[in-house]
Amino acid sequence: MSSPAVPSVLFVCIHNAGRSQMAAAFLTHLGQGRVEVRSAGSAPADTVNPAVVDAMNEIGIDISAEVPKVLTSEAVQASDVVITMGCGDACPYFPGKRYLDWKLDDPAGQGVDAVRPIRDQIEQRIHGLLTELGIEAAS
Repeated sequence: MSSPAVPSVLFVCIHNAGRSQMAAAFLTHLGQGRVEVRSAGSAPADTVNPAVVDAMNEIGIDISAEVPKVLTSEAVQASDVVITMGCGDACPYFPGKRYLDWKLDDPAGQGVDAVRPIRDQIEQRIHGLLTELGIEAAS
């Protein structure tokens, strides 16, 4: 008996330096290998937002080695679920993919105090996504 394919999720925002990085880190951490995780940006920044790195470090998730990546059609095609976070029309559309748009504040230019509530909203949404995917979140 073969096991079902591992679902694949792509998180997209403009700079791939904040929201999409946090979402990918949460899904990687809570999904523990049971979900293939990607993130990208339509106009990637040079580095991940330092306040985002600090906010994630506060809860024990280190994303300091992450690098913003450019959004490619191949990444979208290889994903079952594409979650956009303010990238507008920059995200390519492929029939048969599941698209979700998460409306979240942009942490760009914000300090860690402003990033924390965004981080916490993303964590809640990741728990909901795991439930939808039929995957129990790691504790």
